[in-house]
Amino acid sequence: MATNTKKSPKKGTNKKSKLTKETYLYWYELMQLLRQFENRAAMLYQQQKIRGFLHLYTGQEAVAAGVMTATKEEDPVITAYRDHGIAIAKGVTPEEGMAELYGKRTGCAKGKGGSMHFFSKESNFFGGHGIVGGHIPLGAGIAFSEQYSNTDNVTVCLFGDGAVNQGEFHETLNMAALWQLPIVFICENNQYAMGTPVSQGSIQEDLYKYGESYNIPSQAVDGMVCEEVHEAVEEGVQRARNGGGPSCIEAKTYRYKGHSISDPAKYRTRDELEAYREKDPIILVKKTIMQKKYTSRKKLDEIDETTKQRIQGAVEFAENSDYPSPEELYQDVYTQKDYPFIKD
Repeated sequence: MATNTKKSPKKGTNKKSKLTKETYLYWYELMQLLRQFENRAAMLYQQQKIRGFLHLYTGQEAVAAGVMTATKEEDPVITAYRDHGIAIAKGVTPEEGMAELYGKRTGCAKGKGGSMHFFSKESNFFGGHGIVGGHIPLGAGIAFSEQYSNTDNVTVCLFGDGAVNQGEFHETLNMAALWQLPIVFICENNQYAMGTPVSQGSIQEDLYKYGESYNIPSQAVDGMVCEEVHEAVEEGVQRARNGGGPSCIEAKTYRYKGHSISDPAKYRTRDELEAYREKDPIILVKKTIMQKKYTSRKKLDEIDETTKQRIQGAVEFAENSDYPSPEELYQDVYTQKDYPFIKD
């Protein structure tokens, strides 16, 4: 299996990291990989090569980029169903991801999970979950496991703005605060829970304030800006590593596509969409790279082309992979090998 993009140049210390040339080039390459993966997945869906649900991460890449440079490889990450970007950033290869979208046995969940259920134990990526808010208690459980095992690992739990009005969210924040769990909660507020704007779905529009109500250090950041995400996550991670308990971050971001591939997004205006496209995270990072003369435009063009070839290779890998055999229906269902109620 081919390896993923370059590892993050920042690997979770107790000191505030310096944003270097390597950091910006890592962000640019990673976000291009995520963007091109999603763009190609959208095309393949239209060609009916990908079926089922498809929730694209296009526009939200700065959150994934900032999280990766503020954490270390051992830190567990769990997220909701808009999971492709976070999964690939965490270590799922584009080949494994594309094969999973195709339902092939070489996918990261052996073709059984599909778009909403990417998973990689090897990369400490624990999903990909389809029930709104349902994975938030799981994130706290993973954090409790790390605390109980006396590791210094910090769990990152991401979810959308629609999840903050679920009971699981509030119960989990209360328990995480009581037990001072090593976890950073990140609300990827892309402004719409399906087609409902935050203003119509939540009495509290500053969603980070829900964390404050549980005495959890909380803040809002511009989720289109890698630097802001990185700094906030790094602060939360360091607090947790030092025994300071959970943090809550609201990353105000935006998805360029509809809620899912079948959503025409008629609930928003073209002007609103274009306003966010003007602050595209890839464009912002590219601008900084050029201003600081970290590399040449030619080198960035080479990264773009290499990424394009990588995604094409991932598509070919998925196309040439086999579907799971019928026997796979009975595998990975229960850990008990002699479970008496399922027979081959």
